[in-house]
Amino acid sequence: MNKAEILIIDDEPQIRRLLEITLESNDFKVRNAETGKDGLLLAANHPPELIILDLGLPDISGHEVLKNLKGWYNKSIIILSVQNSEEDIVNALDNGATDFLSKPFRTAELMARIRAAIRRNQFEVNSEQHAFGELNMDYISRTLTKNGEFIKLTSTEFNLLALLTKNEGRVLTHQYILKEIWGVGYQTETQYLRVFIGTLRKKIEDDPNHPKRIITESGIGYRFL
Repeated sequence: MNKAEILIIDDEPQIRRLLEITLESNDFKVRNAETGKDGLLLAANHPPELIILDLGLPDISGHEVLKNLKGWYNKSIIILSVQNSEEDIVNALDNGATDFLSKPFRTAELMARIRAAIRRNQFEVNSEQHAFGELNMDYISRTLTKNGEFIKLTSTEFNLLALLTKNEGRVLTHQYILKEIWGVGYQTETQYLRVFIGTLRKKIEDDPNHPKRIITESGIGYRFL
């Protein structure tokens, strides 16, 4: 059995059962809880590799669970919920969630998100180099190659791409990216970010008008695949 353990926090028995069957058939170990408080207790006593969290829990909201986990849990959290407004998604991501899927969901898509999240958990952010298909990032020399050829990036472009690649598969909100790259005073400058994303796409995408690496999550942010 896969050593990776996944904790499900969801109050719907049929969803917990479906997830348990799906995950165990993919060799994951599973624990589950139907309330936020039970989920927090399980997470503290048996820290999992990944948490699947519903926002609509019977005792405390999933947003409160996220805020509690944010102080000490540094692995991936995937939100799986019918609460899928733009505000819910942005708040969840800003509070520490790494990804968001709406119910009803496709199990194949969920498994792909889980695999990406676990790879990200295992990604050594201080490693000198990391390959993403034809792209190779060298975080020490601050260089990028595509199919072995050097791609010239400005300092800001490299910082932005480094942030995205180190969070492979994770949705990063506009506000988070702007704060991390440019500082607190730039958190509302989404047009500024859009310009830099456009220049990066021209340099790394085969077809910048149909990007396959830097994906736009409408109204929310960007995801690197």
